[in-house]
Amino acid sequence: MVVKDPSEMEVRFVMCFPDVYEVGMSHLGIQILYDMFNKRADTYCERVYSPWPDLDRIMREKHIPLFALESQEPIRNFDFLGITLQYEMCYTNILQVLELSGIPIFSKDRTKEDPIVIGGGPCSYNPEPLAEFFDIFYIGEGETVYYEMLDTYIAMKHEGASREDILIRLAQIEGLYVPSLYEVTYNEDGTIADFIPEHNAPARIIRQVVTDLSETFYPTKPLVPYMKAIQDRAVLEIQRGCIRGCRFCQAGMIYRPIRERSLEILKKNTIEIIENTGYEEITLSSLSTSDYSRLGELLEYLIAQMGERKVNISLPSLRIDAFSLDIMNKVQDVKKSSLTFAPEGGTQRMRNIINKGLTEDQILEGAAEAFVGGWNKVKLYFMLGQPYEEDDDVRGIPILANEIAKKYYEVVPKEARQGKVSITVSTSYFVPKPFTPFQWAGQISPEEYLRRKTVLSDTLKQQLNQKSIKYNWHDSATSFLEGLLARGDRRVSRVVYEAYRLGSIFDAWTEYFDIEKWKKAIELAGIDIDFYTLRERSVDEKLPWDFIETGISKKFLIREWNRAKEGIVTHNCREGCEGCGCFKWQTGVCIESK
Repeated sequence: MVVKDPSEMEVRFVMCFPDVYEVGMSHLGIQILYDMFNKRADTYCERVYSPWPDLDRIMREKHIPLFALESQEPIRNFDFLGITLQYEMCYTNILQVLELSGIPIFSKDRTKEDPIVIGGGPCSYNPEPLAEFFDIFYIGEGETVYYEMLDTYIAMKHEGASREDILIRLAQIEGLYVPSLYEVTYNEDGTIADFIPEHNAPARIIRQVVTDLSETFYPTKPLVPYMKAIQDRAVLEIQRGCIRGCRFCQAGMIYRPIRERSLEILKKNTIEIIENTGYEEITLSSLSTSDYSRLGELLEYLIAQMGERKVNISLPSLRIDAFSLDIMNKVQDVKKSSLTFAPEGGTQRMRNIINKGLTEDQILEGAAEAFVGGWNKVKLYFMLGQPYEEDDDVRGIPILANEIAKKYYEVVPKEARQGKVSITVSTSYFVPKPFTPFQWAGQISPEEYLRRKTVLSDTLKQQLNQKSIKYNWHDSATSFLEGLLARGDRRVSRVVYEAYRLGSIFDAWTEYFDIEKWKKAIELAGIDIDFYTLRERSVDEKLPWDFIETGISKKFLIREWNRAKEGIVTHNCREGCEGCGCFKWQTGVCIESK
């Protein structure tokens, strides 16, 4: 960890991951910002995580304020508290962190003595359900304007500026959204009427994007946890963005355009990270690893270098195709036990609707190659409740799994089989997310999700290879709430507050999630959950996040929403630019169309 003298610092910044240490230490974004902030001589960046309920109880009983790991100083003494927003079901943990720190939960109640609370990460692309609790949201990638924000803050602090004046000035920095400077009005039907900026705040907030990943910050001396973290390995981010355009995928849209790190930088970073950490495994991080254009060359280098050091190579995010399986075979230490693929839809009709870009032939050919290559266990991920899904699409999931199991016995001779084939089918509950073509879609109810799950289970029992297929499903209650928080407006802040007041924390953890507390909170807040979840939106409706400019045009999202209705497939970025608009306000054209 970085050690500095706090008394010599102009800015004290504490980064928070609102979950336990073992989870938070696996997050690359905080590692990047920690390294970036601490490169400044005038800034000391430290860390804090959510205390597990047993420690939470002791801290309240003993009146121990939440403190930073590095200096052990109370969080309330810092200039900034930065909170990463990765998952909606962590929202009550944010209020836990604020209350344990002695920081007023509502931003309107804070004074000059309190830190400025700033949020960033994927959930900040709809910041409105948290607008009452945050002073600032940073929209976009952190390597861009944080330094400008710190310089501005230091200058205004020396001038003796008030908290309000500092926030008004910081709102002028592109990418920073100060919710207290905007008034929201509503129509009689509950939809948003207007979103009005005050104090010369910008009408639209422009997402910040790193144009050249090879010339930006990356920690080659990352923090190594004292205990085993969830992802206990070195991480090499090879690219950002995705070319695929799946219509349900928020990350694939908000991180556009695809940008690769140079092969030379990746080679250099790999050696430095492994030598500085002593990790015995390194993983390649991206949304779709097999789309990195120089993956073959990178793997040849890694296999040679990591083989000498006895370091395993991990390859997530691969597609079910021949190229990906060839890549897997190149990795010497890869276990032949299990492969994971995500067809997402059980029928070709469904995969066309969601623009998955996978045919059944490709799936079966990929599975056959995997079986011939020595794998006999396959995990398949699907979603239930996507737009325009019918029962035949649901039945298609176990039918496809059966065909994959059947393929094993067709392509692997009896004498070469390593036991029976094992297929694990998992279904999650589709949640529409902002800035995707499905942002207008209605969610199915929990009852309907369970009905479709039963349709799937009943169909599975009819399959010839049913004994080789195991079915797992995701909880419906948490996903339904996730839908409320993902597309909510400012009025949903009250639900989060009431749920926390009723004792909800660590809602992402099954053993602590209590749906009854949330039902009570929704009742206390006077919110109609169906309005936010089940209702299909009109493309003309003003959405809570419409003031954010991601670079993806609304015209493109509407076109993709209409194409989904017709089952029309859109090319991926490398097959031909479809004019999504990403990046055009800075470069004039989409990077992929150059």
